[in-house]
Amino acid sequence: MAHTAAHLVDHVFPHVPVRQFVLSVPKRLRPFLHYRPRTASAVLHILLRALRGTLREACPTAPRTAAMGAVSFLHRFGSSLNPHFHFHVCVVDGLFEGLDEDTDSGPAYPQPRLHFHEATSLTRELLEGLQHTIRSRVLRHFRRHGLLEPHEARDMLDWEHGGGFSLDASVRIEATDREGLERLIRYCARPPFALNRLHLVGGRSDQILYLLPKPDPAGRTALRLSALEFLDRLAKILPSNHPASTATVTTAFLPPTLP
Repeated sequence: MAHTAAHLVDHVFPHVPVRQFVLSVPKRLRPFLHYRPRTASAVLHILLRALRGTLREACPTAPRTAAMGAVSFLHRFGSSLNPHFHFHVCVVDGLFEGLDEDTDSGPAYPQPRLHFHEATSLTRELLEGLQHTIRSRVLRHFRRHGLLEPHEARDMLDWEHGGGFSLDASVRIEATDREGLERLIRYCARPPFALNRLHLVGGRSDQILYLLPKPDPAGRTALRLSALEFLDRLAKILPSNHPASTATVTTAFLPPTLP
């Protein structure tokens, strides 16, 4: 977690603003994401493509060929050791335009010159449209691949209050706040549970107390579990052995680090 965050801040993310997008889907769809890595990958690509389109609208000065930069984290867990598949994506808050000139790098190690266009027009209306686009495309993907019946997809598209889809983009890190960016990435890259919250009840190895970071919907601040109950919860939130399900970080469209 700490190593991943330090590497991304020091060697990957340039000194530009970064915004976090968190996408949750309806509970009915989450088991497909957990047990079908290809489906989770498809939803992630839907999210990234929709984000790129929205950033193009939010960057009026950027050309159509400008590229985005993002690092995504797939979470299969909630704060209560519960299954909750959702996506965290740290997105450069703007687009990169490649320039033709290359006067700053030597001939032995040429580096492309880039110009950054900040997303100055990312309005609430654009974000609402982004959520609607993601919702429509995800439901269409599930219908086309036989995971939902056509009438079920139509019904879910008509559900109120986002239909179980939630897209949060309220966290934005300024270009100069590298410590804040590292804290954000450490949060996104965190494991399903923290060892310092795990305690044995009365020194017994068969009784476990897990302290929750915040009260759960039932108001509990801790979970008391038997060893088997604890292992059962872990089995439901850890990735499977499928190669596509073990990679928790994906880099997309990210150019070389700017000076």
